[in-house]
Amino acid sequence: MVDSRQRKNIKIGLFVEIVQKPHQKSGELTKGIVARILTKSPNHPHGIKVQLKSGLVGRVKKIID
Repeated sequence: MVDSRQRKNIKIGLFVEIVQKPHQKSGELTKGIVARILTKSPNHPHGIKVQLKSGLVGRVKKIID
């Protein structure tokens, strides 16, 4: 499985599952396509923050092949 905490593994156009800030406690995931990568550092312990094409923002939990 690809590590979603590494920025180098996240590319624009990838199909991913993110967790939005209000859903962090429940762990509810949202699927979508990456439009923008918002995290500047090369890695982040909770996942790389992205904006989906739908406009939703969250941290990548899973990269879907």
